[in-house]
Amino acid sequence: VQLQASGGGLVQAGGSLNLLCAASGRFFSRWDMGWFRQAPGKEREFVAVISWSGTRTYYAGSVKGRCTISRDNAKNTVYLQMNSLKPEDTAVYYCAADPRRRLTSYENTYEYWGQGTLVTVSS
Repeated sequence: VQLQASGGGLVQAGGSLNLLCAASGRFFSRWDMGWFRQAPGKEREFVAVISWSGTRTYYAGSVKGRCTISRDNAKNTVYLQMNSLKPEDTAVYYCAADPRRRLTSYENTYEYWGQGTLVTVSS
């Protein structure tokens, strides 16, 4: 299983980015998918999760209302649309897969991880 995150970059505060995570393997549609981030000098934290069917989503309080997680199972891809970005959103963003479908914010429950994509928000 490989997860490839992309879409990061440099954006001004108030701007938007759409992150993508492409997954290999034929079981993607059965997995819950999460996004996490790690800011410089900080621990990795939960951002959002989407159920395998796409019908349920949960967000960290810090991004709720500004971010939308979605997925296209036909394309084996999960997205994170981020709007109204703030400098404190600067981090490496990781996608992760939970084949056991626990719809959780705990990173230890995710079995597969992508390599991360850097988001930098300038003030």
